[in-house]
Amino acid sequence: MAKIRLGLVASVIIMLVATSLFPASAEAAKKLYVGGTFALTGAFAEDMTAALAGFEDYVRYVNETKRMAPWRDEKFPADITLELLWRDDELKVDKALSIYEELKAKGLMVQRVSGSPQALALKELLNEDHIGTVGPVTGAYLMSPPQTIFTNRAIYTDEMAAIADWFLEGWRQSRKPRVAYLTSDHALGRSIVIPEMKAYLEKIGYEFVGIQYVALVPTSPPTTQLMWLKKKKVDLALGAMVNPGTQPTVKEMVRLDMGPHLGYKITFGVAYPNNFAMFVRDMGRLGDGVVIANDFPTWDYEKVTGIKWGAELQKKYHPNKWVSATMYLQGIIEGMIQVEALRLALRKVPFDQLKPIDVLKYGFHRIKDLDTGGLTDTPLTYGPGDIEGIDKASVAQVQEGKYVKLGLWPLRHLYKH
Repeated sequence: MAKIRLGLVASVIIMLVATSLFPASAEAAKKLYVGGTFALTGAFAEDMTAALAGFEDYVRYVNETKRMAPWRDEKFPADITLELLWRDDELKVDKALSIYEELKAKGLMVQRVSGSPQALALKELLNEDHIGTVGPVTGAYLMSPPQTIFTNRAIYTDEMAAIADWFLEGWRQSRKPRVAYLTSDHALGRSIVIPEMKAYLEKIGYEFVGIQYVALVPTSPPTTQLMWLKKKKVDLALGAMVNPGTQPTVKEMVRLDMGPHLGYKITFGVAYPNNFAMFVRDMGRLGDGVVIANDFPTWDYEKVTGIKWGAELQKKYHPNKWVSATMYLQGIIEGMIQVEALRLALRKVPFDQLKPIDVLKYGFHRIKDLDTGGLTDTPLTYGPGDIEGIDKASVAQVQEGKYVKLGLWPLRHLYKH
């Protein structure tokens, strides 16, 4: 009996020693999820694949270094690991809805949406669940009213306004410039077709001519729409498109001798989802004259700290698999916002008590002057009812096949109230 007792005591001692060597944090590691849906199938496939890669690399960087960015002093809690949860919604609303419920059930307290249709379908639900959300979407619908989807670029109408402001500053004729929409026949493109946008254009001195729609991914050149612009003597065409729509449109414009440097003088300005770097990569000088608002510079534009760092992350984590689409940088920004919201919330609420509403209230709503290394036009600031992170939008132009920044213009806050 004494031997048995001694054996039990020895076992207890061994267990105590083992516990001291391997604390509870090692036995049950603390983990928080980030991520959401990425439309890896469909018209946004190249962009979303790039954004996912950037998101993955940012999460890996934070896990390895516990730093939020090379230029920041703040650290993520050393005892918490981040894990990226994601699914391909295939650009389908029904799939995005089911994925949302799945990832929420797994413990994802932040979310990501991949496109305007998904954001429109999820907007009310995300608000009811108090879940802070990021994504590449910046439609004016997000402001009607502002809820829990936070933007990191100007809404598309404000991007159009920035281009219009720039164009008007250079207008030298005595007559009013004539403006029209040449935009995608999609929730993305239709988001600029609101009374407030038209009213602003007319207020600052434009003659509004009308609207032409182009398929999100055209199966044939939009010749009819472009000839309509010529017939109506349009000087500036504005639209929200993605590259698979913009590129064939611009190619047809060039064929029809339309452009600021061609026979028929017209400038075409598009919103940031077009992706400047991909456009220049594929079009080169054929795209000269096209103006893009609020988009990322090309990879060789190292004046921006975040651009240079993004290239360094790629070389470190996948040197043999370079991601050329600069939506990779959008993924980094989205990762920064979600992780910053979690970091701030953890300063108020213990890890084991954290809920989505805490991440929204003590995280997203307390993000102030978040330095993205220049990846956004201004640092990001949010608050209750304030989902717009920036207050200025950049305008850039393709000149001799290269990115040329033209400047920054104030946001005009053009949306349905």
